[in-house]
Amino acid sequence: MTDVHVHLAALPTPANGCLLSGRMRNSPLARAIAWTQDLPMNDPETANKRYLERLEAELSRSKTVKRAVLLGMDGVYDSSGKLDESHTDFLIANDCVLAAAAGSERFWAGVSINPMRADAAAEAERCADLGAVLVKVLPNAQCFDPAEPRFKAFYRTLAKRGLALLSHVGFEFSLIGQDQSVGDPGRLRLALDEGVLVIAAHGCSTGLFVWEKYLGAMRELAARYPRFFVDTSALTLPNRVGALWRLARIPELRGRLLFGTD
Repeated sequence: MTDVHVHLAALPTPANGCLLSGRMRNSPLARAIAWTQDLPMNDPETANKRYLERLEAELSRSKTVKRAVLLGMDGVYDSSGKLDESHTDFLIANDCVLAAAAGSERFWAGVSINPMRADAAAEAERCADLGAVLVKVLPNAQCFDPAEPRFKAFYRTLAKRGLALLSHVGFEFSLIGQDQSVGDPGRLRLALDEGVLVIAAHGCSTGLFVWEKYLGAMRELAARYPRFFVDTSALTLPNRVGALWRLARIPELRGRLLFGTD
């Protein structure tokens, strides 16, 4: 089995192209990850190496999950397609993800490309040439609407190169988010219409425990599009666990559930 939703954690170094804002570095989330994984925040090279080694060891011990798709995280881009560092909490560079997966039997590369960036289609081509298997996006934090018609060319490139689109669904609590409405799975129809295999993360749950407003949209997408899939990432968290119970009872999703942990 392959886990399709595993975030690559990487602190910035002079060579890896990653970014981490002061707000995120000092956040409870970052501190919790560093503490639980014994990652020295003041020694990025050691922390990054240790994270990958421990993840690989965990996969080697698993009886069911033998491979993981490592995910990057692109930043926020302005209207000219240039990276806006002031609104980017963190960035896990595609080259960092590709390097971690290169030659590995345990890892596949899941790069991240904000379609707002000026070279989005070219970056998708480049990453596909280097072995990427999917593109991860988080519209809420990357500040774009997946339904914008101007992204058609980008989606066509993904379809042409066989790159799946793994998109966050629901609300986003940890990162800067300007429009929670773009976590609606219905906004992924444009990508599906252009032939992209789409994976909706988190079981299409809102992350608000008792309020699952997207279940109807998820069922409609599953019934209409054979290339629409859903992953189970983060569904064991208290705010999403209700969705896990519901997913097992939706016949339209039979054969469309992919394993993901987040």
